[in-house]
Amino acid sequence: MLEDWGWSAFFTEQFKPWEKSGYLPARVIRGEKNYFRVWTLAGELTVRFTGKVRHQAGGRANLPVVGDWVVVEPQPSSRGIIHARLERKSSFSRNLPGTRKGKERIEQQVIAANVDLVFIVSGLDQDFNLRRIERYLTLVSTSGAEAVILLNKTDLCDNPEEYKEQVETIAGNSPVYLCMARDAEQLDLLVRYLKPGQTIALLGSSGVGKSTIINGMLREERQKIGEVSLSDGKGRHTTTHRELILFPTGGILMDNPGMRELHLWGEAEDLAGSFADIDTLALNCKFRNCRHITEPGCAVIKAIEAGELNQERLDSYHKLKSELSNLRHRR
Repeated sequence: MLEDWGWSAFFTEQFKPWEKSGYLPARVIRGEKNYFRVWTLAGELTVRFTGKVRHQAGGRANLPVVGDWVVVEPQPSSRGIIHARLERKSSFSRNLPGTRKGKERIEQQVIAANVDLVFIVSGLDQDFNLRRIERYLTLVSTSGAEAVILLNKTDLCDNPEEYKEQVETIAGNSPVYLCMARDAEQLDLLVRYLKPGQTIALLGSSGVGKSTIINGMLREERQKIGEVSLSDGKGRHTTTHRELILFPTGGILMDNPGMRELHLWGEAEDLAGSFADIDTLALNCKFRNCRHITEPGCAVIKAIEAGELNQERLDSYHKLKSELSNLRHRR
């Protein structure tokens, strides 16, 4: 059924112009360099999009990505052509890393579409970085999805509860769990998040254990697992593409390649979701346009002086706000 893959009334309404065309609604379940794999009621097809779709998109961000629902014209030999992309319920993006002509690139890259929940995975080894988790939370908060934070590799950490407490100070309403993904029974608590038609994406750096978590939840060796360097704690890019996996009892899992660079895309106002604690304090500042730096009557600075807010947390807020403001100016 289409509903098993996340189809809903939201997409049914958009597909009406094509209902009598012989075209099929299809969900992009895997992306390769020059083509996609999609799921339809006629089975899986290998498809590509037309030049018209590329032209009308006007840029990379509007082209189909994994998770999108598209309109496909089926062809012989399990192939097909994408004629349109349906509007997304949610999507999360980053500024494409790298440089162009010696300057930092300014280009939106949509990582995935129509995701309901994100498991942000961090390893409790050399990968752990509180500030990076803040970036992921900001990415998710602007997407329209919810977040759950997984701190993996508890067996490699002497004090996992202390790390959990640190993360809870920045997590807001997002639950934080400790786990050792190699012990599949510890992942049973995650299965309850899988609901029919709901899509869950796993995000995190290379080597944090995303594929191991998926294998443990599925109880099979579905995804390849790479080694992690003992010298720097960095994992190899075992997952090289995004892919949707239909869970046997309902729900969809999305595996993602590790992202070493996470340049945000959006507006400075988007930080409200991931820095709600600072925004709440700011309501009591003397000046409405307080920057929380040296202004008199700043409630945020008072909270730091009283030990109610960490200075590093505020520094991170200023850094990300500056990054997004500069992005907006350059755009």
